[in-house]
Amino acid sequence: MALSSAARPALVATPRVATSSPFSTSQSRGYHEKVIDHYENPRNVGSFLKSDKNIGIGLVGAPACGDVMKLSIKVGESGIIEDVRFKTFGCGSAIASSSLATEKLKGLTLEEAGRINNTEIAKELSLPPVKLHCSMLAEDAIKAAIRDYEARWKSSGKKGAGHIDVSQSVGSGETKATAHVPGSA
Repeated sequence: MALSSAARPALVATPRVATSSPFSTSQSRGYHEKVIDHYENPRNVGSFLKSDKNIGIGLVGAPACGDVMKLSIKVGESGIIEDVRFKTFGCGSAIASSSLATEKLKGLTLEEAGRINNTEIAKELSLPPVKLHCSMLAEDAIKAAIRDYEARWKSSGKKGAGHIDVSQSVGSGETKATAHVPGSA
């Protein structure tokens, strides 16, 4: 869970250092200013009622580091994500990845949301390679929230404009979201 700024240790920014990393603005030490901003001023912290049928909850964790991320989406009747909330227990990069993900998701369709990947989040936050698992958790939480929303929608008996299948390849780890819209070929 994101802690209040008074209860969290301060993060220190370091100057940008040129590296051979694909993330040209990543640093060899410390955190990028975008990570610090999302850590010290996390956006959209909280959750929705589990009983609400128009939400989806993705709860994921990384056993290796102990980070746990809960991402909740609220989807409107038109299939657009209207609101997003998160709670994360983890390092500054995990909290920043969650916070950034909530900003990216608002206003997207489920199909568009399903296409957000960890490299997009990692690049925007300039995460160093050792922290890429945080952006992977955010991607996994997004996919899990979409799957949960779809399961809740289906079990509610509501008839919608269509649905999205989200699947992940065991071999390659690639995640794919496919929209099924009535009347389309």
